[in-house]
Amino acid sequence: MPMTKILLLLILVMMVAHLIRPLGLPGLRKRSDFWKLALVALGAVSLVILLRGGV
Repeated sequence: MPMTKILLLLILVMMVAHLIRPLGLPGLRKRSDFWKLALVALGAVSLVILLRGGV
């Protein structure tokens, strides 16, 4: 399974868990902050794609 799919799956699970019960991390204390996890996912996937050299 490619690294990008693993990262996306992990972030998706974190987003669902955060909607059920907030994670309590700095910046993620409210349920409505789950969109920040989506930004982290986008950045992580972009970084992996850039490091692998594929587009």
